[in-house]
Amino acid sequence: MNVLVLLPLTEAQRATLESGAPDADYTYATKLDVTDEQIAAAEVIVGNLDPARLPAARSLRLLQLNSAGYDKYSAPGTVPEGAALTCAVGAYGQAVSEHMFAMILAMMKHLDGYRDDGRGHLWTDRGQVTTFAGAQVLVLGAGDIGTHFAKLAGSFGAHVTGVRRRVGEVPEGFDAIRSMDDLPELLPAADVVISFLPSSPATRGLADAAFFARCKPGSYFANGGRGDLVVQADLIAALESGQIAGAALDVTTPEPLPADDPLWDAPNIFITPHVAGQFHLPAVLTNIAAITADNLARLQAGEPLRNLVEL
Repeated sequence: MNVLVLLPLTEAQRATLESGAPDADYTYATKLDVTDEQIAAAEVIVGNLDPARLPAARSLRLLQLNSAGYDKYSAPGTVPEGAALTCAVGAYGQAVSEHMFAMILAMMKHLDGYRDDGRGHLWTDRGQVTTFAGAQVLVLGAGDIGTHFAKLAGSFGAHVTGVRRRVGEVPEGFDAIRSMDDLPELLPAADVVISFLPSSPATRGLADAAFFARCKPGSYFANGGRGDLVVQADLIAALESGQIAGAALDVTTPEPLPADDPLWDAPNIFITPHVAGQFHLPAVLTNIAAITADNLARLQAGEPLRNLVEL
C-alpha cells in the first residue's frame, strides 16, 4: 500500500502513523511541493490536499483529512469515485477547548483590557470581574471539543449543559444534555454561551438578533466552531447595547477578516485568527497520527473506518 503523507510530523509521530500499516510504502511531502506523480501513485493520502488536485489521485482508496471539518470535500465528485473520506474528529479537543476557555476567562477578568491599557502605559482599574465558579455554561455542540470544554468549565465549578441534535447519554463533563429545540428556553439562564457547531443549513445565521435578545443580559458569547453561525452585525449591536458583556471569537466571516470590518471595533470583543486548532499544540499532530494509524489498520483489514464521512 502506497501512503502519501502531507503533514509536518516528527520522527515519533511518523512512527505512530506507520505502526498502523508497517509494511506500507510511505512518502512524505508538503502540500506545496507534492507532485502529480506522487498523488497519482498514492492509495492513501493523509492531509488536506487541495481539492482541485484530487482528480490526479487515480489510485486513491482513502483520503484521511487532518481537519475535523470536511466542507470543501463533501460536494459530489470532489473525492474520486470509490475512495473513502475520513476526518480528524478527536484530534483537536484539547487544543481548541483550552484556547477558547482562556479567551473567555481573560475577558471575565478583563485581562484583554488590561493588556491594552498596559501598552498605552495606563494604570487603570477596570472594576468588577466574573468567574466560571457557579456559572451556568451552555455548550452548543457536545462532541469531542465541546466535551473537553465542559470538563474545563466543570473543573472551575461551572454547571455545564450541552446542546446537540439528539439528546442521548450525558457525556463526562456535562451536567445535562438538551436538544437544539430547547435552545430558546436555555439561553436566558446561561452566563456563558459557547458554540463548537459545524457549518450546516441549520446552523448558518443561528446567532442572530433574536438569539442575542434571548441571552441573559451581561452574558458572554464565544464561537470556536464556524464563523457563519453568527450574524456579525447583530453581534455588534448586542455588544454595543450591553446585552452581551463580551464576545470571544476564533472564527469569523469571511476569513481572513478584512482590516476595515466593523467587527474589529466592536466593544468588548476578543478575536483570534482561527488559530485555536491547526498544529500549534504538538498534541494535535500526535492525535492525527494515531487516528491515521487506526484507519490504515482498518483499511488493510477491511473493517469500518473511523470518522468516515458519508458522501
